[in-house]
Amino acid sequence: MTQQALAVPQRGLQPFQSSYTVVSGDTLYNTSAKVAALVQANTTSGVYSLIWQRTIPAQQVVRWGFGNPAYQLLVSYNWFAAMDEGTGFEDGSLRLVISNATGTKVQTIKEFNTTLMHTTTNTSLATAVPSGTDQLTPLPEQTIQAAGEDSLLQLQFKTETATTTVDACNFSLGVTIYQ
Repeated sequence: MTQQALAVPQRGLQPFQSSYTVVSGDTLYNTSAKVAALVQANTTSGVYSLIWQRTIPAQQVVRWGFGNPAYQLLVSYNWFAAMDEGTGFEDGSLRLVISNATGTKVQTIKEFNTTLMHTTTNTSLATAVPSGTDQLTPLPEQTIQAAGEDSLLQLQFKTETATTTVDACNFSLGVTIYQ
């Protein structure tokens, strides 16, 4: 009896560029008010705390950033702002993190000084968004680690310069999605 091999084509993952904002987060992290409350709750702690999270859906692999660093104009340009609208910004260090579903393997992929990720105009989130690529923070695709199905993309924040009360938070951070 001869065995016949099944011809099953291998599915190649196709990448595309995207960006995540606050509303891309899981239920506990998907509004400006929820994320602002998490930033505010940890203002005086002096440690990194989880402020945003997204669970990667089935059949996807996601990496922070997009584009090739050799082509500076073709990478993701990002911004972040946590603020008391009309009063000031809450600034510090923002970590882009990948975690497994159980939180037993957590890897920091990149860390940013948030002072450099928004304008100086604190009227509203709309005025905090930088208008040109020369004012945005570049982030090419981070190939060191990827988040697979059920893994978590997370943002951790540590306050270094506090405002009165954080009441608004948003961001746009580039990712490469493979599916």
